[in-house]
Amino acid sequence: MRGLVVKNTGSWYTVKTDDGQLIDSKIKGNFRLKGIRSTNPVAVGDCVEIITNQEGTAFITEIEDRRNYIIRKSSNLSKQSHIIAANVNQAVLVVTINYPETSLTFIDRFLASAEAYRIPVVLVFNKTDLLSDEELHYQEMVMAMYDNVGYQCMAISAANGDGVDGLKALLAGKITVLSGNSGVGKSTLINQILPDANLRTSEISDAHNTGMHTTTFSEMLLLPEGGYLIDTPGIKGFGTFDIEPEELTSYFKEIFHFSKDCRFNNCTHTKEPGCAVLKALEDHYISESRYQSYLSMLEDKEEGKYRKGF
Repeated sequence: MRGLVVKNTGSWYTVKTDDGQLIDSKIKGNFRLKGIRSTNPVAVGDCVEIITNQEGTAFITEIEDRRNYIIRKSSNLSKQSHIIAANVNQAVLVVTINYPETSLTFIDRFLASAEAYRIPVVLVFNKTDLLSDEELHYQEMVMAMYDNVGYQCMAISAANGDGVDGLKALLAGKITVLSGNSGVGKSTLINQILPDANLRTSEISDAHNTGMHTTTFSEMLLLPEGGYLIDTPGIKGFGTFDIEPEELTSYFKEIFHFSKDCRFNNCTHTKEPGCAVLKALEDHYISESRYQSYLSMLEDKEEGKYRKGF
């Protein structure tokens, strides 16, 4: 029997079958031995084959090839990755200029990982109602920077609903993974989009201006306009697994654009003579913050390790 994994709660997966049944399923033991380096061999969004048993539950026996997936560092095993979601049409990254502040490095790492797996990203700047005039001006500058690179940006306030209708239109008919740091208002946003979801929201910790985790497992939520929204746990660290140093350039759109004019094919854009990327940086065609994010990821790869970095 074929189905779609719509929820993951630890060792159990909820599978929605092609005929609309929801069946609690487990992975057959031999799945874990196939050399999959992630902590979860099956992810929300996977299309699977299941065999039901007399108890009314099922075993997942096969996973269909994934069109794409998005990963993060596993919370418990630093050497392993955790697949957040598979087979998605787009990702929405919810970010905040303050309350809490989302670092630009975090945004760039997310964008690079999404580029690696060919997942389009929309950046949603939330909590605009809380920002001072100075912070709003800074937000406009950041949005303009990412817009120039080629990413769609939206400013919203999930708390009062400003701008949410525009986002709803982007979600219709698509499978979208919703991501972001803890505390940026993902649960509040989902409650605006799907009032029946009744997701638990939490206050920001004043002491650290950081969010508390309120979502612990990924889940696919059916949208009234068609499509699914995949709610994911708040991310603290974002990895770049399976990305080789020489590939990294192509995951920063503007660096890739200028790199074609570099004197050397294997230019790392750090110190080489005739580097068109360094020239573009000097001429302000590439932003300093994006270039620094590129360097920090290059450093990770060269040292062969995963580094939180934010």
